[in-house]
Amino acid sequence: MAETHKKILFKYYSTYLEEIVSETMWGEIVDLEKGYFKLDNIPFFGPFIATDDIFRAEYDENEKCFFHKETLQHSGNSIIQVLILEEGFDKEIIREKLKSINCVSEALNDTFFAVEVIKDVDYAVVKRLLNEYESLSIIEVAEPCLSEKHKTDLLKN
Repeated sequence: MAETHKKILFKYYSTYLEEIVSETMWGEIVDLEKGYFKLDNIPFFGPFIATDDIFRAEYDENEKCFFHKETLQHSGNSIIQVLILEEGFDKEIIREKLKSINCVSEALNDTFFAVEVIKDVDYAVVKRLLNEYESLSIIEVAEPCLSEKHKTDLLKN
């Protein structure tokens, strides 16, 4: 992966953690000379960037790695965060249901995972599924990076 990708450092304020966080993610090289990359990770803590977004990064001598500078082009994908509130609830139940509607996710631990909602997925369908569990106080959902397309999906219903 190292020939086609670089680890990129992102620093941002996380509303989930209520602090500045550092998160490293893979960026697929688009144009190394210009510092252009395409995000190839699901962010955990909520910068306004989603998978397949094109961004610019610069090499930082102090950090000894590439550092995110700005997002140049949004893919239309969204990132959703899910926190399991009910003790002992198996998060894989929800992750499998999301996977069945073409939404992959990455788990940070037993109680938290981030979900990629690609542009082609109707977000209203995803929201209904998540609302079902949220209304039962099983989960809490945050939408740190909701694309314009997915905001529009919600308006149609």
